[in-house]
Amino acid sequence: MSDPQRHRFPDCGLVVGVTGHRDLREEQLPELSGQVRDFFLGLRRNYPRIPLTLLSPLASGADQLVTQVAQELGVRVVAVLPVPVAMYRDDFDEPGSQATFDHQLAHAEVLELPILRASHPASVAAGGHARDLQYAQAGIFASSHCHVLLALWDGEPSGLLGGTAQVVAFHLQGDMPEAIDRRQSAAISLGLGEESLVHHIPVSRRGGADVSGAPRWLTSGSEAGSQAQAHAAAPPAFDQIFRRHAEFLADRERHEDDIRQAVDQQGSACPIQRQFVAADWLATTYRRRVSRVLLATYLVTALMGFSFIAYADLIAQDLMLYVFLALFAVGVAINALAQKREWHRKYIDYRALAEGLRVQSYWRRAGIVDSSRPSFAHDNFLQKQDVELGWIRNVMRGASVDGMLVPLAPGQDGVAPVIEEWIGTQGSAGQLDYYLQTAARRAVQHRRTELLASTCLWSGISLSLLLALFARLLDDQLQNLMVAAMGALSLTAAVHEAYAYKKADKELIKQYRFMARIFSAAQRRLSQCRNQDEQRQILRTLGEAALAEHAEWTLMHRERPLEHSKL
Repeated sequence: MSDPQRHRFPDCGLVVGVTGHRDLREEQLPELSGQVRDFFLGLRRNYPRIPLTLLSPLASGADQLVTQVAQELGVRVVAVLPVPVAMYRDDFDEPGSQATFDHQLAHAEVLELPILRASHPASVAAGGHARDLQYAQAGIFASSHCHVLLALWDGEPSGLLGGTAQVVAFHLQGDMPEAIDRRQSAAISLGLGEESLVHHIPVSRRGGADVSGAPRWLTSGSEAGSQAQAHAAAPPAFDQIFRRHAEFLADRERHEDDIRQAVDQQGSACPIQRQFVAADWLATTYRRRVSRVLLATYLVTALMGFSFIAYADLIAQDLMLYVFLALFAVGVAINALAQKREWHRKYIDYRALAEGLRVQSYWRRAGIVDSSRPSFAHDNFLQKQDVELGWIRNVMRGASVDGMLVPLAPGQDGVAPVIEEWIGTQGSAGQLDYYLQTAARRAVQHRRTELLASTCLWSGISLSLLLALFARLLDDQLQNLMVAAMGALSLTAAVHEAYAYKKADKELIKQYRFMARIFSAAQRRLSQCRNQDEQRQILRTLGEAALAEHAEWTLMHRERPLEHSKL
């Protein structure tokens, strides 16, 4: 059965991770299957535009139950295996569990997590602590890449490393015993993980206490000593995140033909790079719309001022009042259209997403981030911004999974190709030349704007001095013309100043120059590196700096929305 909501463009969509007990009670299985089915159908009903993906280790018990339901519903399944397949088969001692594993594996996309660098394949194969570390790694991976963690759990704490209780605690609080390499944001560590969402289905274990209760949603505890906060329904903040994600997919689908042409021109096999091209195309499209609205708004504002000046000092006919009101109505209509369709917000959001995906793609292609070191670009990107921007990290989480499922292309990927494409040199393709050229171009434009505004201002002041000195020598009509010219020049200067402020020209020029210095410094450091490991470290630092700077850019522009009420 195929999923009718799957998009033609590759995308993980809304990613569900699963964790649960292996020793479920046989008599509860039909009820649990129904509850899992209701969970998936609820997501599909509430967010029909977002395709669903399940991350499952395919372990006995809860994992296989959830995977079976997902595959019956046509949900895409990515099997995240904690150890190689041949080694993993030793874990299936339940009757029929190995056959179920083989069947589900044959109908899933497979992602084998490598042996941790601190372990040895022989020690992992022997079982014990090294094996538990691999299971903990799988739990961390699922938590890091899912949007909702589906937990079939008895609700009791456990000391089992990588067990269900610890995976849930890690997802909500960022706590996992042992030194496993994964950076957690300060917000999660302090219990402010607004994006950490668990759907808890209570289950009873064989030989354990009876557990009952309806499924519930868990988020990070907001009170002292509280590890989780229960909700009857998913909190509204998560609903908004998922709907923003759906809007992005709808916009991408609406312009799919044009985006696909841009993707084909890039010719990259990297799924994250293709997602970047899509987000970049949408950001560019909405930037043009915002620029046109901004220009039209300030042009209408200037014409309103001119019409009022003409009415007050020149023509004094009711027609000019009607022109004034008509222009006001046009300005309101333009801004109402832009606000209703959220062009400004989409431009800012899609640009932030594109820049995040750009770094994520280059990191993957350079071998900086892989599944054995689960430290990802989306971990801390935009964490200090509004929680509604969490949908951007959601897209990046899904893109990360897609990227790991596709092997690197030797001709396009690697440290050297990434350095050439990402940084480049002055006068060639790359971000270094882009920031140098853009900073220079915007500086010229800003100087022209300031010169025009200054010329208008001082011309108006000059006219006022002439009027003050020679008013008695001038007839009334000429005086009125000079007063009107003074008003028009002052208005022109004010509109130009407001327009430049709205575009954030000064701040952008500083940002572009700062980014040019960062890329230039990275280029120098890379040329001095002795090996690729050092180069990867420089590229990682460069990416972190770029993500931090783009977060500041996003915040600055979100504070300057298109609002006709302040004209």
